[in-house]
Amino acid sequence: MPEPTNQPNRENQESRNGPKAPQQESQQESGLAVLVLLSSPRFELGQLVATPGALAALEQANTSMAELIGRHLSGDWGTVDEEDWAANDRALLEGTRLLSTYALPATDETVWVITEWDRSATTILLPSGAP
Repeated sequence: MPEPTNQPNRENQESRNGPKAPQQESQQESGLAVLVLLSSPRFELGQLVATPGALAALEQANTSMAELIGRHLSGDWGTVDEEDWAANDRALLEGTRLLSTYALPATDETVWVITEWDRSATTILLPSGAP
């Protein structure tokens, strides 16, 4: 028979203190933590990946990946033309690929954010395809 201890039972302690606070999700990629908090994202991101070239461009422009992902998730498609903007809005209903284009401040760089049709992955990359 186990000996009694003076330590509180965690299960009972949690039920007395109420439900646990929701956990904030973050993804760690190459030492860069990304925290995205949105009350109602318009779609799922899937696995978040970024090319080294895109990460370097974001760093040079002093722009956070979280900022761009937040815009993308909220339906702000950046600098795409009217046709692509409308295609993205339809993609939310039809389940096709999403493309956002963002011009980075103080640089001549542009980055793309692409979410796959099945929402399995979102990739941040340079349009040039540079790694």
